[in-house]
Amino acid sequence: MRPPTVDRRPSTSAALLLALLAACARPPPPRPPVAVAASSVAPPVPVDPERVLAFTLTRSLSDEVGPRLAGSPGDARAVAWALREMRRLGLTNVHAEPVTVPVWERGAESCEIVEPAARRLVATALGWSAPTPPGGITAEVIEVSSLEEGARLTREAAGGKIVFYNIPMAPRRDGTDYGRVVPVRSRGPLLAEKAGAAAVLVRSVGTDHARRAHTGSMGRDSARIPTAAISVPDAESLHRLLRAGPVRVRLSLETRTRPDAESANVVGEVRGTRDAARIVVAGAHLDSWDLGTGSVDDGAGIGLVLAAAHTFTGTPAPRTLRVVLFAAEENSGAGGKAYVKAHERELDRHVAAVEMDAGTGRVYEARVRGGAGALARFVGMKDALAALGVEVSTDPAGGGADTGLLRAAGVPAIDLRQDATLYFDVHHTADDVPEALDPAALDQATRALEVALRFAARDDVDLGRVPADPPGASGSPRGPLGSLAAR
Repeated sequence: MRPPTVDRRPSTSAALLLALLAACARPPPPRPPVAVAASSVAPPVPVDPERVLAFTLTRSLSDEVGPRLAGSPGDARAVAWALREMRRLGLTNVHAEPVTVPVWERGAESCEIVEPAARRLVATALGWSAPTPPGGITAEVIEVSSLEEGARLTREAAGGKIVFYNIPMAPRRDGTDYGRVVPVRSRGPLLAEKAGAAAVLVRSVGTDHARRAHTGSMGRDSARIPTAAISVPDAESLHRLLRAGPVRVRLSLETRTRPDAESANVVGEVRGTRDAARIVVAGAHLDSWDLGTGSVDDGAGIGLVLAAAHTFTGTPAPRTLRVVLFAAEENSGAGGKAYVKAHERELDRHVAAVEMDAGTGRVYEARVRGGAGALARFVGMKDALAALGVEVSTDPAGGGADTGLLRAAGVPAIDLRQDATLYFDVHHTADDVPEALDPAALDQATRALEVALRFAARDDVDLGRVPADPPGASGSPRGPLGSLAAR
């Protein structure tokens, strides 16, 4: 059980903004110069982790800032870190663009079987979960194995009980089973609430078999009943016990929703040499969940886009490369929405967008979505990617949770699909720490990203504009890991 926390912070957005500005104003601690040679875009063997810039940057963010849920003190420290590191790496026009973010906080949490025999379960609240009453909720558990089954719940069956969603997820290189399972976080509680349930337990949306729980967002507008994820082994134990007879569980969650606060998207550029008005965006999200230090999700993405951008500082491309580290992707997507709104007048000059948000795995495939003829042009970098073990797919790119909004505005999207076989073992858990990073894979992914960015930043490449989705089509972006509507 996590001990209760004492909150002495002001609850107003103004106070958080002052803290953010104060953090950014402090002089940065002395750091050594960047001693990493510009990439030659050749597969490196062997790899010295200390010379893999994406790895050392991610470790720095994890160790110096730590968890950085939107609106938290860690969020403000992350903005200050990003401003400092972009300048140190040689980017220009480095600045923070204010973003209003919603704020949800985790407190003490516990879950245990009380009948037929006492047993502690490893559990953690899902983002935006309501708290339990003081003393928790003790109730009988009923199990459902799909959202379709959850939709058939009645008040007679579920009223006053704890609904347990037991939906396993399979490990896959492309991570697409996440898109199938993750809606249980948002839709599952809504269906249970409609049937009068007292609370919800969800089998962790993860592929590991360790006793660690995976958090993630229910969605700000989801159910208002307490909802927690339990570890995969505990879910399987609960399933086994329920087959033998009735089970009662006590769940206690101390969560809080605070007033909206001020955070920021952090932006930096390497200005183009001949066609500087046209912009290629390399994005990642700066926030993270609060259980680990956000190394894999999305510290690795931050390390990748900053490391690739650093190679441009010595040899700029014809077009401008713009790095955007988005705020609040995990709990709301507020940063991606704010960027599109703030840059609405120049979106027609955005010629491509790439988002890195798939962890520490090697890139194995590249995709594009643009106008007519975009794929034929994209194949022009096939040989350079093949040298890194990356194939060019004919399937269309989807964009990420943040850059997918640019795609919806017509900006061509490039996806670099990373091996996600192990990604969901640590995703949104306390084990999302630097020790989960793969320096060699990050080195390969940096080089693949550099190839894609340099291709898009050439002044003789035209990927066109992405056609608008047909009427009635879903506007939710579908990125390299499937549906990203619920993180």
